[in-house]
Amino acid sequence: MNSALKYIAHYPAPLQEQVVGLIEKQQLAPHLARKYPARHQIQTDKALYEYASALKNDYLRNAPPLAKVQYDGKLNTVQHALGLNTQIARVQGNKLKSKNEIRIATLFRTTAPEFLRMIVVHELAHLKVKAHDKAFYQLCQHIEPHYLQYEFDLRLHLIALELGLVDGEAR
Repeated sequence: MNSALKYIAHYPAPLQEQVVGLIEKQQLAPHLARKYPARHQIQTDKALYEYASALKNDYLRNAPPLAKVQYDGKLNTVQHALGLNTQIARVQGNKLKSKNEIRIATLFRTTAPEFLRMIVVHELAHLKVKAHDKAFYQLCQHIEPHYLQYEFDLRLHLIALELGLVDGEAR
C-alpha cells in the first residue's frame, strides 16, 4: 500500500493517515463514488479538442492557439504524466512556426467530469506559465476555483486504481 500512497506523499502526515484509514475500512472507493457519481461524455479527440478550446477561449484568449488536443494511451501514471503540453516547432521557408498540442491520458476518458476539467485546465495553464509555481496554480484556480480539491481527489482515485479498489479506468 505504501507505493500507492506515492500520489499523496507530499501531503501532511495527518491527511495521509486519513486516507490510509479510508483504505483500511474499504471506504475510499465508495467515498469517491459518492462524491463523483457522474461520468463525462467527452469520448472522442474531436470532442476533447472542442472542450479544451472552449475553456481556452473563455479564460486564456491571449494564449497561443491549440493545434491539437487528444487522448493518448501512451501516457500513464508510472511516468507521472497524465497530460502533456508540447510545442512543436517547424521551419517553413525562412520562418519558424510553432504549434501547441495537448495530450490527455486515456484514463480520463472514463472519469468524472471534474477530473477531466482539472487535467485540461492544468495543461491549458501551461500555455501561459511553464513551471509549476505559485503563478501557475493561481491561474489554474482562476479557471477552476475547485482545482486543488479536484487534484487531490484525482490522486485518491489513482490510489484506488492502483490498489484495485475500482475496476479498470472507471470506478
